[in-house]
Amino acid sequence: MKVQVEIECTPEEARTFLGLPDVSKANSVYVDMVSKAMKGAGSVEQIQDFAKGIAPMGQMGMKLFQQFMESGAAFSAGAGKKKDD
Repeated sequence: MKVQVEIECTPEEARTFLGLPDVSKANSVYVDMVSKAMKGAGSVEQIQDFAKGIAPMGQMGMKLFQQFMESGAAFSAGAGKKKDD
């Protein structure tokens, strides 16, 4: 048996419904700080070193995040395909 439910709502409505905190202010401060720090970088190596330093769990966290993003891209690419039951 398959059940499919579609809900139309804004991200704010979904966050509130799921009981997640509003982190938009913290996110904007974080983005501002990162963009200011990135402006001072003169090379790709400096940017990579900076990213490794701020990433959770350092380089291992970056690899996990990359794998997560790649698996999400693969999932969304296959989402349009329907399999016959």
